[in-house]
Amino acid sequence: MQIHDTIAGLRAARGKAGPDKRMALVPTMGNLHDGHIALMTQARAHADQVMATIFVNRLQFRPGEDFETYPRTFAADCQRLEAAGVDHLFAPLEAEMYPQPQTYQIEPPPGQAGILDGEFRPGHFRGVATVVMKLFQIAQPDAALFGKKDYQQLMVIRNMAQEFNLPIEIIGGETVRAADGLALSSRNGYLSAAERAQAPNLYRILIKVAESVRAGFRDWAGLEHSAVLELQASGWIPDYVALRKKVDLQLPSAHDSGLVVLAAARLGSTRLIDNLEV
Repeated sequence: MQIHDTIAGLRAARGKAGPDKRMALVPTMGNLHDGHIALMTQARAHADQVMATIFVNRLQFRPGEDFETYPRTFAADCQRLEAAGVDHLFAPLEAEMYPQPQTYQIEPPPGQAGILDGEFRPGHFRGVATVVMKLFQIAQPDAALFGKKDYQQLMVIRNMAQEFNLPIEIIGGETVRAADGLALSSRNGYLSAAERAQAPNLYRILIKVAESVRAGFRDWAGLEHSAVLELQASGWIPDYVALRKKVDLQLPSAHDSGLVVLAAARLGSTRLIDNLEV
């Protein structure tokens, strides 16, 4: 695996690969888990070469969030990527990605980025879209893979690529879960032992909501409210539980199908997100 910490070095390596070599990009912030590695494996099926990135992007963190304390495990990450057969790793310092203030930024439409997670993390998806656009311009991949656990993020990036006519196939990877159902996340390491035992309940509640929808219940607000109350009764602090249309995450009508139930809630000091397509 070749490791690049400069844009010039990465572009040189990309050029040597040849125009006939299809490249798949998997952007990450490091602290890799099995979900990330599953994306690397999936990427191999879509390309001749796989490129991963590790960059903790300051722009997508709000003041008071965990940018400074976000887990950084570079040596272990490199070992996992090499074992997974990744060809290239781009791991720039912040000064390489942002040599001057990033005054030009990608502003997703409020109807997509100001709802759900965007309501509770204003500016988050602006930071995500901006860094992803920069990575796309730097690496010039043919395909890019993002996990479905960050469902809203995937939608924003897919729509950005479409509206800017980027010649990049955006591919969603299925959420990888622990044996007890907890969606794998770099932030799961923040959980105490007691919180880790409680954490799978978020997914169990999503399953209950999905099963109710499949059984014919159409009182979306009632299902959401019941799920929030159940989380609160177990000691969670929910931001939202929401039933939305998969295609655009807008509110469904009573006759809509193709839904997804999404949730974000705090367990202790850790904020967890999850979703389940219905």
